[in-house]
Amino acid sequence: MPVLSILFSSMIHTPASIIAIDGPAASGKSTLGRLLADSLGYIFFDTGVMYRAVTWTALQRGLNPSDETAVSSLAQQIQIDVLPASKDDGRACDVLVEGQDITWETRRPEVDANVSQVSAYRGVREAMSRQQRRIGLRGKVVMVGRDIGTVVLPEADLKIYLDASAQQRARRRYDEIRARHGQAEYETVLAGVVERDRIDSTRDVSPLRAAADAIIINSDSMTADQVFARVLELCK
Repeated sequence: MPVLSILFSSMIHTPASIIAIDGPAASGKSTLGRLLADSLGYIFFDTGVMYRAVTWTALQRGLNPSDETAVSSLAQQIQIDVLPASKDDGRACDVLVEGQDITWETRRPEVDANVSQVSAYRGVREAMSRQQRRIGLRGKVVMVGRDIGTVVLPEADLKIYLDASAQQRARRRYDEIRARHGQAEYETVLAGVVERDRIDSTRDVSPLRAAADAIIINSDSMTADQVFARVLELCK
């Protein structure tokens, strides 16, 4: 076989090494990302947990989430680690701040209520983006967030923008909370999702949007398995 034919054959059968998955809250990004990472043997990295970790830490230390200067300074100082899941309790990964496992604390209602504001701060995003990019450029990673394909890893081999209606996403978040025996009202969850969308899409720094070269998938009428099968084909 000619050398060029061998090279071309090798290229078209090489799976994407850096996969970026963006989309609004509760669109199914984390579920898709974890399935892909497990299937490909890649690192699963949901970048949203880093902003949640900053928010939780700020609240624990008595900082006002509205104090951009204080929260941004905190983000520049703390060490956040994202590691493979160490417990079989439904978590996708371990989230540690200064060595302390805060995985489920990052999903608390008070974090939900403040994370959009915190994640909109330029200083916080810059601090987190540096860590995210360093990890992503190692390759063999599925990175999930809101600005991965547009800001953190614009050179990603494959960019997916996973979308769904606010109503469907609120139902998923509500079911998640109830599955953990938490208390929630669907209408309250829906209002939170709508407000989160507004903040994420209108912030000055890295607003939520699909990259120009991203493949957009609406999951309203698709199961998680169907979305996974579609994206897995794109990866390969």
